[in-house]
Amino acid sequence: MARQPRSVDQAIARFDQVAARLDGSPQANAARRRHYGRMAGSLGKRLGGMGIALGALIIATLVFSQLVAPIGLGGLFVIILLTLGVVGFFSFAGGGDAKPVELSDEVPTRRVVQQLETLLVRERPALPAPAARRVDAISASLPLLEHQLAELPALDPLAQDARRLMGKHLPELIQRYESVPAAYRAERDGEGLTVDERLITGLDAAQTALAGIGARLAQTKRDALESQGRFIESRYKDPGGIGGPE
Repeated sequence: MARQPRSVDQAIARFDQVAARLDGSPQANAARRRHYGRMAGSLGKRLGGMGIALGALIIATLVFSQLVAPIGLGGLFVIILLTLGVVGFFSFAGGGDAKPVELSDEVPTRRVVQQLETLLVRERPALPAPAARRVDAISASLPLLEHQLAELPALDPLAQDARRLMGKHLPELIQRYESVPAAYRAERDGEGLTVDERLITGLDAAQTALAGIGARLAQTKRDALESQGRFIESRYKDPGGIGGPE
């Protein structure tokens, strides 16, 4: 059997990589659903606020025209300007995840986690297939991690580590990968890694770090449960302990 030309092999390999990136895994599909759900919720809030503002403007116009004086052409022009202002304000304000903000202590941890997930959903198709699988694994861990971190103050050392990783270092890793022209990504660095391999190594390290943070938070809860359980056992296991000091 004649061997396929090398160019054909390369074309098939590229097609397989593209297909792997576009074939949504369950984790990727779940991340997209959460992302679009947040977008829909943000849009609904903006439309609701716009409707309330426009309704208030209409009521104010009717009251003015009935109790003070007809609005006239000048008043109509003012109302049109106010309507455009309301529509413009609610169209560009409160964009939610679509507008990343600089990481600071004032940014809620929940916002940091959601912005990372939005970035991963948006950039996943541009990543090589092995990196996309790492991104899917990271995305799958974010909902639980968001819930765990929500109970910590933003200045807690563990929360600070998680916020820096999710809000700064991981996004910068992906952005710097994408800044390298595709023609140069096969070249190896000082440690013998290609650009793709360096990205995958970084994603593996980030995934391990996030899993470690989640495990430490869960261990804190388990320790608290164990302490409370031992207290109740020592306090109430012996009938003579009932009625004693708290």
